[in-house]
Amino acid sequence: MVAYLVIREGSKWTDVFRLVEGESVTIGRAPTNQIVIKDERCSRSHAELFYEDTDWFLRDLESRNGTTVRGSQISSDYGLQPGDVFHIGNSSLAFVHDLAAAFPDSTELVGEDPSVEDETVAGALDEASIFEESPGATITHRKGQTKFLEPATTEDEAGIPKIGRAAAKLCRLAFELVKSTDVGVAAHLALDGLFENAQVDAGAILLLSRPNAESSDQTHQPPELEVVASRTDTEHSYQQVSKFLAETVLREGEGVLARNVLGDSTLGSRDSKGEIHTSSVICAPIRHAGQMLGLIHLYSTHPDLVPDPDDLEFTLAVADTVAVALTNLSRRQELAENLSQIQDENQQLRERLGVQSEIVGSSPVMLQVTREIARAAPSRATVLIRGESGAGKELVARAVHFSSARRKEPFVCLNCAALSETLLESELFGHERGAFTGAIDRKIGKFEAAHQGTLMLDEIGEMSPTIQAKFLRVLEGHPYERVGGSEAIKADVRVIAATNRDLEKDVAEGRFRRDLYFRLRVLEIVVPALRKRPDDIPELAQYFLQRFGAETGSKIRGFSPEAMEELLHYRWPGNVREMKNVVERAVVLAQGEMIEVDDLALTRLPTVGDSGEIPLEGELEFRSRSLAEVECEHIQATLQSTGWNKSQAAGILGIERSTLDRKIRRYEITRETR
Repeated sequence: MVAYLVIREGSKWTDVFRLVEGESVTIGRAPTNQIVIKDERCSRSHAELFYEDTDWFLRDLESRNGTTVRGSQISSDYGLQPGDVFHIGNSSLAFVHDLAAAFPDSTELVGEDPSVEDETVAGALDEASIFEESPGATITHRKGQTKFLEPATTEDEAGIPKIGRAAAKLCRLAFELVKSTDVGVAAHLALDGLFENAQVDAGAILLLSRPNAESSDQTHQPPELEVVASRTDTEHSYQQVSKFLAETVLREGEGVLARNVLGDSTLGSRDSKGEIHTSSVICAPIRHAGQMLGLIHLYSTHPDLVPDPDDLEFTLAVADTVAVALTNLSRRQELAENLSQIQDENQQLRERLGVQSEIVGSSPVMLQVTREIARAAPSRATVLIRGESGAGKELVARAVHFSSARRKEPFVCLNCAALSETLLESELFGHERGAFTGAIDRKIGKFEAAHQGTLMLDEIGEMSPTIQAKFLRVLEGHPYERVGGSEAIKADVRVIAATNRDLEKDVAEGRFRRDLYFRLRVLEIVVPALRKRPDDIPELAQYFLQRFGAETGSKIRGFSPEAMEELLHYRWPGNVREMKNVVERAVVLAQGEMIEVDDLALTRLPTVGDSGEIPLEGELEFRSRSLAEVECEHIQATLQSTGWNKSQAAGILGIERSTLDRKIRRYEITRETR
């Protein structure tokens, strides 16, 4: 059933809105609403009407002043009944199925005129006739679609002047051209409209060819005309426009109407035999914003079809309309190409980031690591990444780099534990030819190679004290020299350091410089061991299974329940690196469609890095203890392993620093306690 909202502001009728089943309607002060009420007491998004089952409902969108029905503000969805009036600010809105029933207590809004022919209700009301402020206003017409966009019949055109018929056809043609998505389709539509109105029986739309930017021909030759659409209602095929006429129209930018051109090859057109069939010609330029795009060429071969000046006017109007349509199509195509290019670039960046910085895991601790990466990436500050070997410190470093403004610059990684002191200095700072035995050429150091990019130094705790001093000076922004050189070099590099060592303990024992430790630890990201995030084990196992399955062409579908249970209870001393190797071996050696427990090559090595953990059952003789005793011993051992660094201990234990302090007081744990 048709439903309406009749809107009144104070004593003035303002609007009638037709409600469509299945479509919700929002009301508010913001212009994005379907019904806009310009009242300060109305919120930007004030209320909503929606259709459910067979009824319309009103919902207040937590507005500032509320929505009132029957004197009370609604707090939940309100089912509207015909005749209900609700109030928003100074506006009253009546919900009715019959417009005559709106606001029965006021002056009659809609009257009836028996002389008006009864028509089908198909759309919005004629605003000009409804909203007269004088009483007794009458609805005269209601119609869903204008007849000017419908194909005209002979009866419709009877008695209408030619210029009126041409205007209606031009309106319909413009509407169709706007909807076209292809140049060829638009050109054929334009030709059909021209043949319908002008006295011609052949013609075409020709567009100027675009110059080839890659062509090596530097001569300034004019672009050629290409036929994109042609039509003829005669037995002869379309004949190309003469060169003289085309150049004249394109040069002067004016339309031409020529009659009695039979035998005039400068205006007419020749067929393959050289015979002239054209008697009258219309040629109009297609132009937009001063740029010539092509031309419309029409002609008549029958002496009874004689185009007149009105046909030329209509052709010029169509040409301008076609020019706008072609320009819009070109812009849409350009936007689509740019969007496609941007999407391809984004996909390439995602793939690049996915290959080099794939971090798998959705556990709370890994989500925290992801948030820390997002906070650290925009900064230029030095980052210290801590975690056990194989936990994914390099992946975190890559994620920081590729999420930063330096993502397009080099990412250089160097393992400080893999080189001797002399070689490490040469790798970091480079060397000149002849600096030492074997230095047969100049070598660029990692700092220079990572200029404007990121340098990751893995196992920073293995760096010798001598290199630490020089490294600290470079971190402070001072220039440095290559080994055996005298040229001062300064590089713009962001340093990310990684270690699995207890640097605080090394600082206390004098193996690591205190000032370098504080310089590196501007931002710190702790990568948890795999056993501390068991929720990620199934996800990681499945990821490696798909990866190695695709590489080897294996048909393995997954892990058996027993195998997955084994993976979940394993301690993973080698962390993610170990899991990668275990799954790769299982994919290669598994015989069935599922990976079984026997396919998993798990070790009995103890875990490293968490020296404060309680030994596993079976490693020591079991004795009964309460959970409080176990927790007390575990906290005490963790504090001792970190040199009583409470922040680090809290991170290892997975609790807040304040929680750790509370437990220390509860269990009366002190440094002297054993």
